[in-house]
Amino acid sequence: MMFLKVLHEGLANTALLYTLLMALWGFWFYLRRRYLTSQFWGGLVIAGLIFVVQALVGMTMVMQGRFPSRDVHYLYGVLSVITLPAAFAFTRGRGTFREALLYAVILLFLAGVTLRARLTAG
Repeated sequence: MMFLKVLHEGLANTALLYTLLMALWGFWFYLRRRYLTSQFWGGLVIAGLIFVVQALVGMTMVMQGRFPSRDVHYLYGVLSVITLPAAFAFTRGRGTFREALLYAVILLFLAGVTLRARLTAG
């Protein structure tokens, strides 16, 4: 069980750093007025997968009887998994520089959600 806790914490660190770097990249696209590239789209998929794996590890921990100290932690987990797919659906997959700004802000939001989730984990 200790392995899952360390993995969950490590994935949280990874998600935080990765979303911050992706946000910077998104702001770069916006400021340069560039369309999003396939590399950026791939990076968004990786970010989404990090959150999905994080949620799966968290659910495994709950099934083993290890619960977060505050129930709002579950909300942060669900929010982190659904935000990027919802943004993609909202933008209908467009990749102009305007969407780059939207994704950059959303990635900063996800970094904040990740920080907040760490505080409620216990």
